[in-house]
Amino acid sequence: MSQTIRRKAKSARKTASAQGKQRKVRQAREKTGSAMGSAMAIVPLSEDTLHKLFLAVILGGAVALAWFVASLAGVPAMAAHQVSTVAADAGFAVRRVDVRGVENMNELKIYERVLAERDQAMPDVDIHALRQELVSLPWIKDARVSRQLPDTIVIDVVERSPHAVLRKPGRLVLIDETGHALEPVTEDRAKGMLVVSGPGAGRQVTGLAHLLDAAPALKPQVREAEWIGNRRWNVTFKTGQVLALPEGERESASALVAFARLDGTNRLLGGKAVAFDMRAPDRIYFRIPGRAKEEAALAAGSARRATAQ
Repeated sequence: MSQTIRRKAKSARKTASAQGKQRKVRQAREKTGSAMGSAMAIVPLSEDTLHKLFLAVILGGAVALAWFVASLAGVPAMAAHQVSTVAADAGFAVRRVDVRGVENMNELKIYERVLAERDQAMPDVDIHALRQELVSLPWIKDARVSRQLPDTIVIDVVERSPHAVLRKPGRLVLIDETGHALEPVTEDRAKGMLVVSGPGAGRQVTGLAHLLDAAPALKPQVREAEWIGNRRWNVTFKTGQVLALPEGERESASALVAFARLDGTNRLLGGKAVAFDMRAPDRIYFRIPGRAKEEAALAAGSARRATAQ
């Protein structure tokens, strides 16, 4: 004979408690769904797209972590070497050098610097380091180094411009407009160029250019300029005559302009005077060869006549 065991029915308190929990769960789900809906409304992406985006972020992080671990083990360097080897085998190696923009300097100086890159794989050429090495050459003001695949290094050069010749003890040096030394030159090559001399003259070349620009009519006539006592210029013209200028940028420029005006009206250059001195304000002194002897002879003759009387 079978018996049926009946479970006791839930009390009213337990039933109410269970219903309360279910209600809270439904409210939480509704709030979560509402928040997700609001987020989806703000971000115009589908749920599938967001899922793919989150997956990509996770995979990216995993790849970054793997690359970091591989870096510690030296794997990237090995991979880079392998890439360079493959590139060289495929013909991507330095076979030619194309130099552009050279007019005055010796191109061999550039090829000497690039010779170390010969037969290297293109990925191994450090174009930034090569540029710095080229810019260190005296003639090169700036340079651009680039790769022209499959096998050419292209070098575009901006040269410094020769401006004057600096006279140093026992030698002549070609300089640019800033006084930067370019290379030694011979007397024959220096002919026809402005020659500057005197201690510290190289650092004053820019100021000298501004000074000569103040009197453009005289500028072509200037053969040499000597920096005197680190404070002023003596200018020698092609006629061999010397003009002593005063100290100061403004004072020397004014004196040079005044001399240009006097030369325009009185033809001072090519005349009897061998030197002009304009160091005194508002005055110009002439030095004429033999004038002192003539004056001395006249004074002696006057003295004899006075004695005879």
